[in-house]
Amino acid sequence: MTMTLTQAPARSIDASAAIAVLMAGAFATVAFDLFGQGISPLAGYAKLAPVGLANGTIKTLLGVSPKGAGDLLHFIVGLVGYPLGWLLVARPLSERLVPWMPKLAVAVAYGIGLWVFALYVMAHLIVGMPAFLGFTGITWVALVGHVLYAVAFLAALNWMQRRG
Repeated sequence: MTMTLTQAPARSIDASAAIAVLMAGAFATVAFDLFGQGISPLAGYAKLAPVGLANGTIKTLLGVSPKGAGDLLHFIVGLVGYPLGWLLVARPLSERLVPWMPKLAVAVAYGIGLWVFALYVMAHLIVGMPAFLGFTGITWVALVGHVLYAVAFLAALNWMQRRG
């Protein structure tokens, strides 16, 4: 019986699975940015500024944010950080606590968790912005964007696993 990355324990990830995770993270990051920086403003809603938050985080932690560092941090988080959160936290917890829950529902919950992490932990506790950016329009676009990220990540990962 072959186990897929969404079924196997987190400790059994091989090179092809790691590549699949990176590719799914890339797909999800593109979906997040396309929605938050393109579709949302086109529809008359707020435009997300993840690079601005990343720059603020770097400046808070290091005292300076070199040109391009925010972009780099944003992409590293999308390609590696959030996927590791799925593999090492969300998936194992869901398998242990709510194994009956559909993976799509787990992904939605994970996206909400990412939103809390980004807008409360990073923006508020680290950078010093208002919690959840003051519950303005960008708050809700960020919620949709983070849920979209998590769902797109899971969909891409599942698609790549089906293709072998």
